[in-house]
Amino acid sequence: MRKRRTWRPGALVASAALALSALVATGGTASAAADYTQGATQVSTSQAQVSFTPTTVARYVDIHYQVNGGGQQNLRMTESGGTWRQTVGSLSTGALLDYWFTYEKSGPQYDTPHFTYTHGGGTGSVAAPAFSPGGGTYATAQTVTLSTATSGATIRYTVDGSTPTASSTLYSAPISVPSSRTVKAIALKSGLTTSATATASYTIGGSAATCPTQSDTPDFGPNTRVFDPSMPAATIQARLDADFAAQKDTLTAQMGTGRVAHLFKPGTYAVRDNVGYYTSVAGLGQNPGDVVINGDITVDAFNESDQGVALQNFWRSTENLAVNPSSGATRWAVAQAAPFRRMDIRGSLQLYPASYGFASGGYIADSKVSGQTASVSQQQWYTRDSAYGSWAGGVWNMVFSGTSGAPANTFPNPPETTLATTPVSRDVPYLYVDGAGKYRVFQPALRTNASGPSWASGSTPGTSLPMSQFFVVKPGATASSINTALASGCHLLFTPGIYHLDQTLNVTRADTVVLGIGYPTLIPDNGVNAMQVADVDGVRLKGLLFDAGTTNSAALLTVGPAGSSASHATNPTTIQDVFFRIGGAIAGKATTSLVVNSANAVIDHIWAWRADHGNAGTWGWTQATGDTGVIVNGNNVLATGLFVEHYQKYQVIWNGQNGRTIFFQNEMPYDVPNQASWRSPNGLNGYAAYKVADSVTSHEAWGLGSYCFFNVNPSVSAYHAFEVPNTPGVRMHNLLTVSLNYQGTITHVINDVGGVTPPGTVPVNVVNYP
Repeated sequence: MRKRRTWRPGALVASAALALSALVATGGTASAAADYTQGATQVSTSQAQVSFTPTTVARYVDIHYQVNGGGQQNLRMTESGGTWRQTVGSLSTGALLDYWFTYEKSGPQYDTPHFTYTHGGGTGSVAAPAFSPGGGTYATAQTVTLSTATSGATIRYTVDGSTPTASSTLYSAPISVPSSRTVKAIALKSGLTTSATATASYTIGGSAATCPTQSDTPDFGPNTRVFDPSMPAATIQARLDADFAAQKDTLTAQMGTGRVAHLFKPGTYAVRDNVGYYTSVAGLGQNPGDVVINGDITVDAFNESDQGVALQNFWRSTENLAVNPSSGATRWAVAQAAPFRRMDIRGSLQLYPASYGFASGGYIADSKVSGQTASVSQQQWYTRDSAYGSWAGGVWNMVFSGTSGAPANTFPNPPETTLATTPVSRDVPYLYVDGAGKYRVFQPALRTNASGPSWASGSTPGTSLPMSQFFVVKPGATASSINTALASGCHLLFTPGIYHLDQTLNVTRADTVVLGIGYPTLIPDNGVNAMQVADVDGVRLKGLLFDAGTTNSAALLTVGPAGSSASHATNPTTIQDVFFRIGGAIAGKATTSLVVNSANAVIDHIWAWRADHGNAGTWGWTQATGDTGVIVNGNNVLATGLFVEHYQKYQVIWNGQNGRTIFFQNEMPYDVPNQASWRSPNGLNGYAAYKVADSVTSHEAWGLGSYCFFNVNPSVSAYHAFEVPNTPGVRMHNLLTVSLNYQGTITHVINDVGGVTPPGTVPVNVVNYP
């Protein structure tokens, strides 16, 4: 078991003292005012916001302060748009705030002089605007988003370096910065004092930061196995078996700390890889046929405790391999968060356990199965851009887009939903070895109206990046070191491990790749958000597990700041095989797991899960708290493979226009204590699983299922599973609800349509709405 660190009073004081002694020892001096701007602003009758903006990127900024000469507080500030902020509360009129900063600059750290602020008695000032991306040197034109922490405030700005006033240009959409200039902004709200002027200077066309050259043949850390066809098969098999033994058991490994990746260099292997928890299996060829397994890549109901079912076969993956199955069929009996990508199965594929017990999957993309793919006991499944010899089976909700050999669209009997193409798709970035033995990351090209595997004609179209541009993140890496790599222009490759983050990871550069292998797990500490992505083109996130920390985070992953509206239609951000967990392993807390503000983003296979089981004391209505799994605010966002379960309010809230979802799987929270504590703002029983905002006029979705299992209090009910505005532009297709073992009910499927869920775990179906 991982030994958890605990915070104790005075620990940060001691840390600051050690930092100061280190500064003196290395000859550091007090900072110069030219290094930064700072200020304190009243934001309410009892709160002030202190801000610190360094002139060069800082890896961290700590604030130290005393109120009326009381005890010293020492905190790591939160960064947004290049400005670090901290709100100080419990201030009364006339309170004297004495504060100073410790900050990093190009390696050394510095201390500022002390500053003072006297708290006034008014209603406060508007929070100063923040810039994303922050000022700096960029090779190409930038699109800059402005935001303020004060709800309802407006922003006025200038782009010629002059001081903005209440009559300056009103901010209503991201600002184009095509050439070097200084942007200044203020925020205003009636009844509040206008904010201080915020400034960001942009140099366009200069030398943008470039990643310090990394190794093209890196060390991937202690949890990555790289196999070569020259190795004896018995040696490889022994390693595979040992890893499986460590990651097999549902009772111990499911919420454990083991993480592992099996990487096969191009060639042919005669092995069997049984895939346990937190294990990624991948070929290192540029295309699936470059690595051939004469044997098996297998997931089954392996353990006695599984009792023949595969309902908890989470967090494992296989990718970029050709398999000649030893018995003519490969078995991949999985539940959520178990992607099957870029696979060439030269035989049949079985998606159910050998015992024919239940399974709750699943996801296939960019793959080919020459024989039959049989789901049998799978409750739901989604296949994208693939080719099947044939398909057999279907329990509740089987969805296909861009897949030859898929069954006809016959929902609900059989329960098959089939779309001829996928509107927008871009297959995942992946690691491979080139002809010179160097590692690279391939970036498949964007596809529209796609059908079939991207490699069907022999090779996936796209481009590649050398590993010399990737910072390889290994166990022990800090958030500070990761942010430094991002700020210097590096892409990231996370190796298998668990990473505690004491500051938010900021992805600010267009086309950044953040690639994980072996289920690297990112845990935010002290309530920070784990990762934020700027409103830029082409960021690719793949293969990450965000695990909420024990102090509540507002969000685990945010894509684009609030108010983002720039178009990214030709080069969207993609969020693929990215998974979220609240509770189960630790008693996690996060208000929202994923917030998507950027337009045109593609959410391609996520599982956002608030735990319904796990380690003792880590799950339950008050132990693991999370309001909403996914909030989409951006326009023209597409979700292909959306799995969201057990959140305490709405599971999904879709506020953006022109959104589309292909396949949705949901279970409502199991552990609702009583009906009185679970009513939505409109007064109806429960919260819808999938809510499209009343203001939305265009939205479409296909193949959506929501299930209830109110096992703590079976008298609980939800009024409906899907809540959408009644407007012609909002169209929903092939929806269903199920009461699992008749533990509670769902009264309607969508709005007021569809009957109450009956006994017998029988679905209620609605083919089209309206």
